[in-house]
Amino acid sequence: MNTLRALLIGSMVLLLTACGVNPVTGKKELQFVSEAQELAIGAQNYAPTRQSEGGDFGVVPDLTAYINEVGQKLAAVSDRKLPYEFVVLNNSVPNAWALPGGKIAVNRGLLTELKNETELAAVLGHEIVHAAARHGAKAQERGTLLQAGMAAAQIGAAVGGADANVAGLLIQGAGVGAQMIQMTYGREQELESDLYGMKYMKLAGYDPWGAVTLQETFVRLSEQGARSKNWLDGMFASHPPSMERVARNQQTAAELGRGGDVGAERYVARMKPLNDLKPAYDKYDQAVAAARKKDFATARRLATEASTALPREGRFQELLGEVALSEKQPQQAATHYNRAMELNPAYFGSYLGAGVAQMQLGNRAKAEEWLARSTQLLPTAPAAFYLGQIEREKGNLPKALEYYKAAAGSDSAIGQQAAAEFVKIDLPQNPGNYVAAAGQLDAGGQLIVVVQNRSPVVMGEVQVTPVMVDANGTITSQGSAVRIRGPLAAGERTTAATGVALTQAQLPLVRFRVDGARAAQ
Repeated sequence: MNTLRALLIGSMVLLLTACGVNPVTGKKELQFVSEAQELAIGAQNYAPTRQSEGGDFGVVPDLTAYINEVGQKLAAVSDRKLPYEFVVLNNSVPNAWALPGGKIAVNRGLLTELKNETELAAVLGHEIVHAAARHGAKAQERGTLLQAGMAAAQIGAAVGGADANVAGLLIQGAGVGAQMIQMTYGREQELESDLYGMKYMKLAGYDPWGAVTLQETFVRLSEQGARSKNWLDGMFASHPPSMERVARNQQTAAELGRGGDVGAERYVARMKPLNDLKPAYDKYDQAVAAARKKDFATARRLATEASTALPREGRFQELLGEVALSEKQPQQAATHYNRAMELNPAYFGSYLGAGVAQMQLGNRAKAEEWLARSTQLLPTAPAAFYLGQIEREKGNLPKALEYYKAAAGSDSAIGQQAAAEFVKIDLPQNPGNYVAAAGQLDAGGQLIVVVQNRSPVVMGEVQVTPVMVDANGTITSQGSAVRIRGPLAAGERTTAATGVALTQAQLPLVRFRVDGARAAQ
């Protein structure tokens, strides 16, 4: 009871010391994530999250400069000073997101849907509030509280996830930011972000009515089932629209006062280079959809047309490389990936594809170079898996195990393949980690061992030895080793005789030592 009392007192002290004031609303709240931790979360996850969401959009360099210009005007009047950053991502899904610490991104697919600069300001102001009001940090804190609740339950018992193309390929740790930006904000947080975002708009000189027209458009599209799945995957998934938000925004605009900069002509002029390129990106999106359906001929034709219309876009060459790999043409794929790397040297996908192509061509040195580069930009299961293969071929099994273990953190087919390769290497050294063995008596009092394969691979052979222990668990005697030949599939159980006769009273003192196991050839 003294231990429990100490834990409860410690928890109360933690709660008291974690009280803070929200920098935007001024309300008291529990704050387990410090500002330094917020900044660290944003800084650590901003670059890999941008990679997982399509990478920075560099075809129209002035675009990010423009978005940053508008964003910094709003950040300057926000209630919380953070190192705000704004970037445009090469992604057709209409979306915008913010990480803790003020790291904000807008997809090019959303920019083509807005009508004026004040609607852009509404988007950016809304995201600034998510960061300034600690909405992302609160999500982290809810996780902390959940873990604390689970720990409390255990004490009581003792006393009494990018971009659809990347989804599932991220290894553990690389997908933290992607998970954060895909979460759905609660009703109160969305209303809060609308309210204070509109206040920032007014202070920065914008007409706050832009937040009304923006939300009205979103509601209309949601009621129509949206024009495409992209909307469902983007803004509507993480920022659900509602008539309540429209009404609240209308009320807020009336209170703040209509009037201010709309910036319609300016926005149209700044977006013209992007809108001129939209037909090429539309073809690219259609090509991606065709490739997912394994209609590679259509995908290749559309991607080629997109590349002809916009030859400086590396993503189009990357897709042509993916199609060539799917059609088992690695040399052709390598040509496309080399061009993609030239055009888009800061995007992981070009290097990942190039590495896979070189693996298939048998050029291990070049494959290792490109795969390692892709991993520096964004750790993925395919890169880790193939790097594991390379290290295995070198005979560097510890390094191979390290790569396979990383790849196995992905919920994907290649992650499962990596897990199997890891087990094949590790199984002979640590058979007890993958084999469960227990004893039972048959009708004649003979000891039978029940063995289960708890690994993801088929086992060719398992060897166990029965031992007797005393009340303290110390081994007092042992029988002969029992060899069980496979194949024994993953999860499968089998039995074997041990040649040992026991009484029912002795059975609880029997243990089985797993001496060896090997995967089936």
